[in-house]
Parts: sequence; structure tokens; C-alpha cells
Amino acid sequence: MRKIALISEHASPLACAGSVDSGGQNVYVAQVARQLARAGVQVDVFTRKDNPLLPEEQPWGDGIKIVHVPAGPASFLPKEQMLPYMEDFSTYMQRYFARQVRSYDVIHANFFMSALAALPVAQRHGVPLVVTFHALGKVRRQYQQEADQFPDSRFAIEEEIVRHADCIIAECPQDRRDLIDLYAADPRRIEIVPCGYDASEMKPLPKQAMRAQLGLDDDVFTMLQLGRMVPRKGVDNVIRSLARLHHVHGINARLLVVGGNSEEPCERATPEIGRLRRIAEAEGVTPWVQFVGRRNRTDLSKYYSASDVFVTTPWYEPFGITPVEAMACGLPVIGSDTGGIRTTVVDGKTGFLVPAKDPDRLGEKLAQLASNHVLRERMGRAGRLRAKRLYTWQRVGQDLLSVYQRMGVGVTNVARPSAQIAA
Repeated sequence: MRKIALISEHASPLACAGSVDSGGQNVYVAQVARQLARAGVQVDVFTRKDNPLLPEEQPWGDGIKIVHVPAGPASFLPKEQMLPYMEDFSTYMQRYFARQVRSYDVIHANFFMSALAALPVAQRHGVPLVVTFHALGKVRRQYQQEADQFPDSRFAIEEEIVRHADCIIAECPQDRRDLIDLYAADPRRIEIVPCGYDASEMKPLPKQAMRAQLGLDDDVFTMLQLGRMVPRKGVDNVIRSLARLHHVHGINARLLVVGGNSEEPCERATPEIGRLRRIAEAEGVTPWVQFVGRRNRTDLSKYYSASDVFVTTPWYEPFGITPVEAMACGLPVIGSDTGGIRTTVVDGKTGFLVPAKDPDRLGEKLAQLASNHVLRERMGRAGRLRAKRLYTWQRVGQDLLSVYQRMGVGVTNVARPSAQIAA
């Protein structure tokens, strides 16, 4: 049986997305594991043990096993504090690989620390190494500057990984350009495979019914922001654009903010909520901003479907799964003209692209959608078709299997390579 190791040191597929240090990478690893397993591949997911009660090995559906690696304290650690424990992570994997009766066909490392731990294992055991960075340190430093808590050594580590990995998965054309321009990556060893959405989770639901279920007034223009509560996600910009809708454009609108480290919106658990509440108060829109708290993935389609538009204006975004999920649920998307969002959202067709920190421009585009029901419906339909055509997790899994095949791994029944992602 074919066998693949997925390495994800800080992002376990078991974590609840939207909480601290839990987001797109957790979803990516979980979905890739599921798709590979459905194709008949045995998948072992290696992630750091962050709870003393976790077993070393944990079955997770047919064909998938979670391996909890003892590296550092068995408790939560911010990912910025995990780098010193990657040598222990790598040593454990060395021993684990050596015990296997059947060797792995490929190692797919996610994030630079997973790749750091996996590289010597791949070299020692002669296993091809595929790397998805999910975020690049030099890009992160450019946008976050002093807020970036990773050490400068991250840059040299990433450069080393780029030189030695057998294949690098870029999630969008911008990611590919950054790898080439900032890290001198060999273009021949870069494959573009985007992230995706789960069609069984994300689909349009009746808007009025979902609003009634969530206790929302039916006649108010509803904006949705969903994801991790950290400054770089630009939720403050969305709150300021809401103020423009009310005070400049005279539009009755509200903003739902879904995400955080607890089910109830709590400033102690999620300090960013406190900062955002103060901004809402200063902008005079406190009554129209509703912090929802963290929600399970099974509930997210209700919030997408109850809304009129999905808004996401991060400073930068390596890919961004939530815009794709929103499109799959039939929503127009207004997003930052950056990273993966500039590829997934087609400006003027499935939504609008705007500068990351320009609430006036964002407010204008929101006002345009708020006053034009037909435009919202047209963009929502176009977005859903685009998501279904290009961004399902099933297609992502097929494209990754195709990449493994082109590396010489013995994989059969593989779909054709992904078409170039273009607007």
C-alpha cells in the first residue's frame, strides 16, 4: 500500500480552526490527508504533542493516523516558540521511520519548521521531500515588521529548504513569484496547487432561514468577516468601512465577526477582540458589530449563507481559504488585492479587490453591493461556479498525487495536472 508522511508541527488536523495558531494550515492538512486516504494512500500525520493525554498514535478515519511527536512541553506553545524543539521532532521521526516495515513513498512537510525537521529524515531514508510553506518568513517580515516574533534565522532555514527540497508547492502565482524573487528558487521545482473547500461542508443554504436561525434581522445588509483574530487580518479596516457605510453612504449595515479562542467572544481569551471593540466604539458603530466567537466548521456555512457579502482585507495572505469557502456558498467577496486573494477573487466578476488598508475604498465597494441586489446575486453565482471548477479539495488531492507521480513516486490512478489558475 502506498504510504505518505504529512508533517505539520504546529497545525494539527484535530484542532478547531479559528482559534489561536489554528487556521488555514490545519484545514489544509486535514483535507489533504482525507483526499489522499480516499485515493487508497496510507497517510501518517506527524504533529507536535501539545497535551499530555494524547496517545502517541491516534487513528483518524480510514487510512489516516495522527502521530503525536514529543518535542518540547506537552502543552500549548505559540508557533513562534517551537523552533528550539525541531531537533527533537526530527530525532523522533528518524526513529519512527526506522521502525517502519514499509517505507514512506514521500514526505510532505507543511511550514518551514516541519520542513526543517523533515529534511534530514528525507535525506537519510532516501524519501522525496515536498514542502508547502503556507507563509514565507521574508514576506511576513515585510508586512508585520516588529510584530513578527520569529527570529531572523528563519530566513536562512527557508533558503536551505528551498535549495534541497525535491518539490515546493506554491499555493498561488504570487507565492511562486516570491519563492523565485526572494529565495532564488528553481522554477522547475515549483508546482502551483491551490487550497480548496469541502463541497459537503460549504454550500448555499436558504438566506432567510439561516438569518432566522441565527437571530438576525432580515432587512439589514450583512457583512461577514471570518477567521483568526490577529491584527494582520485587517478586521479593524472592515469595522472602519462599516462606519463609512453608516455615516457617509447612509446604509443600514451590520458586521458579523466569527472567530476567536473561545465560543463566547471574550477579550481575555482573545485580546484582539478588545482592540476591535474599542475601534468600533471610536467609529460610532458598536451596535452594528457583532462578535460571534469561535464556531465549528459544520456551522460556518450558516454564517456564510446568512450574509450578503464576505469581506477579508488582510495585510497579506499566502492563500486564504475563507474567500473560496464564501464563494462556494454563493457570496460575493471583497478582498485585499494581495497574495492568493488576488487570484481567487476575480475583480468585477466574483467580487472586488481593494487595497488592504483603505476603508474609504472598501466602503465604496460595499455601498455598491448594498444598493444592487442583482449585482450581488450575479457575483455570488459566478463565485460559486469558479470555486466548484477550480478549488475543491478533491481536485487539490488529485493534483498533489499528480505532483508525486511526476517526482517518480509510484502513484497510479492520478488525475491530470491542474490547469493554470488564472482569472
